[in-house]
Amino acid sequence: MSKRSYNQYCTVARALDIVGERWTLLVVRELLTGPKRFKDLLEGLPGIGTNLLTARLKDLEGYGVVHRVTLPPPAASKVYELTELGRSLEPVIAALGRWGLEFLGAPDQEDDLRPAWAVVAMRSALKQEAVRGLQETYEFYIDEEAFHLRVRDGEVEALQGPAVDPDLIVRGDTQAFLALVAGRVEPAEALDSGEIRIEGDQETWARCVEVLGLSLLQKEKTGYQDNEALKSS
Repeated sequence: MSKRSYNQYCTVARALDIVGERWTLLVVRELLTGPKRFKDLLEGLPGIGTNLLTARLKDLEGYGVVHRVTLPPPAASKVYELTELGRSLEPVIAALGRWGLEFLGAPDQEDDLRPAWAVVAMRSALKQEAVRGLQETYEFYIDEEAFHLRVRDGEVEALQGPAVDPDLIVRGDTQAFLALVAGRVEPAEALDSGEIRIEGDQETWARCVEVLGLSLLQKEKTGYQDNEALKSS
């Protein structure tokens, strides 16, 4: 386990002793959509380095946040997955994602873009009141990589891979999805331009937009821009 500590008898400090090291929460982010091989984690965390990833995983295993399992045949691969304790960090990641949306402008040229990160952003933007009593599954092909959101009576799972019998299929590239979630593009505008394409009826798409809080985000973004304009006038 990591020996660094704030040495403060405080719940926030103790939590940061465990997950506050650089890269640690991003490792958790990668595992929230499902188990990953070491190689998959390296690819999903550009810039981390083999030794540092090994150290972070060792720390997380030591604290009971992550464990290693062997997938059933025919895969039979050794993978890392979150324990129940690790999965309980999902609301923390979602809250950080919601906070970070305020600063998610257009990507810079040097920024890495990964489809899974768009899924995390969508999961972060969820409008919780919109999922109550709803039972639907939305499948997303982001740069042709499959993910799905499964909504069941107020609970939402964001998972890698195609869904079984999805109610709606949405296709687009990573930038298009991130632009939607960040409120830079309205859902109707994205459909009209062809940047986002759907397979399903408009009512289901409207519910998906509501669940993802896209219309709310656009309204908040517009309000924020209006406030900034007023300040500068």
